[in-house]
Amino acid sequence: MSENIATPGQEELLQEGAENLSELLQIRRDKLAELVEAGKDPYQITKFPRTDSAQDIVDGFETGYEGKKVAIAGRIMGWRDMGKANFIDLRDGSGRIQVYVKINEIGEEAFAEFSKWDLGDIIGVEGEVFRTRRGEISVKAEKLTLLSKSLRPLPEKWHGLKDTDTRYRQRYLDLIANPEVKDVFIKRSKIITAIREFLDSKGFLEVETPVLHTIAGGASARPFITHHNALNIDLYMRIALELYLKRLIVGGFDKVYEIGRNFRNEGMDVRHNPEFTMIELYEAYADYNDIMDLTEELIRYAANKVLGTGRVSYGGVEIDLDRQFERISMVDAVKKYAGVDFEAIQSLEEARAAAKEHNIEFEQRHLKGDILNLFFEEYVEDKLVQPTFVTGHPVDISPLSKRMKEKPEYTERFELFITGREFANAFSELNDPIDQRQRFEHQMELRAQGDEEAAELDEDFLVALEHGLPPTGGMGMGIDRLVMLLTDSASIRDVLLFPTMKPLDK
Repeated sequence: MSENIATPGQEELLQEGAENLSELLQIRRDKLAELVEAGKDPYQITKFPRTDSAQDIVDGFETGYEGKKVAIAGRIMGWRDMGKANFIDLRDGSGRIQVYVKINEIGEEAFAEFSKWDLGDIIGVEGEVFRTRRGEISVKAEKLTLLSKSLRPLPEKWHGLKDTDTRYRQRYLDLIANPEVKDVFIKRSKIITAIREFLDSKGFLEVETPVLHTIAGGASARPFITHHNALNIDLYMRIALELYLKRLIVGGFDKVYEIGRNFRNEGMDVRHNPEFTMIELYEAYADYNDIMDLTEELIRYAANKVLGTGRVSYGGVEIDLDRQFERISMVDAVKKYAGVDFEAIQSLEEARAAAKEHNIEFEQRHLKGDILNLFFEEYVEDKLVQPTFVTGHPVDISPLSKRMKEKPEYTERFELFITGREFANAFSELNDPIDQRQRFEHQMELRAQGDEEAAELDEDFLVALEHGLPPTGGMGMGIDRLVMLLTDSASIRDVLLFPTMKPLDK
């Protein structure tokens, strides 16, 4: 973020604001001290027996709540002082409700104590539900209990909390000041639940595999490294779930999936966070076409389950998840959008010449398949707005995918693109241990040439393959990106409760 530089006049205002804030903090602490001295320390209260939520009362007023005695609790978010009668806005986890506090109803002593409370305090209210003359459903307080004292003022009432850096760092303030933010995370939970429902109904078993790996494998990414003191070895935070899940298929499980955190020591932007949530699934005796159908059905199910429709708006563009997803090979996509036919390119030299002609930068280590992928990234990705499966990736960039029989330099692999972004990656899994060893060895050569994201050779995984992996289809999908799509969120930080942030200077 850019640094704001205050003018001399602004500096005086900022200093005055800091002094006023300090005064407010002291006033609230003085109020707490008075409560403690009077034997009414709110922090000593361990529970409050709530009977109802704010939203239940509002929704059910006509069908049984009118005149009912209730006990509710929440945070004071608004206050209208009318002398001997006050109206406060109380917000709990479900929503907002008005509370009517009258001196004649709670008594002079309790009213005097109540008058010293502040916005942000958390209270319990016992009273009767009624409708005011203005038609607002409310609770007439008969007893009030201070449950927690807010020692800091809330973000300014009318403007809320807009600074994105503060919102991400102090998500609790974001949720208090902008209650609509909570809806994103409620939907996130429901999306994950829907994914589980769908896969469970298909006979998949949810499993858990290690987060700490002795080898960084299963994807092309730079890992985080940690150290295990007892074993005196370095370990890697997992960059993918793949290799352990395929070991389970070797062991006899036919359908497995895992939803879990992955960690990649790479750049951060609106689509990338160092830790993120993935789902990976594997099905024995299936190929990538089966997994393509499954992936399409899964996304459509989640959208309709959570939103009630497969037509979603993202960034002002309507995305139709109910319509059959388009399917196109990487070679055909590059031919369509870049005008370059890699079927006619027979050698690495020809591929490099085409790249130079189209100003595609490549490295000496890049093979023909790598250059095809560079063309795809430059000319095609951002054009794939509606759901599109891209198939037939080169072997050069697909070390864990089975080759196509008729075109052995390409693989039975697909990536799903929506809104110009990759959402899922899937293969007919390579189950030939000899071919797999050769590809791992090629990856090790790339590492030796300086490619820190190239896969390491996993000897134990190769031993597992040598025991026999049945024909298997597998898929990995970023949960965060799916949530972004279904909640129309522009940044991954908007769908992570606590995204990774650069520490503030102490």
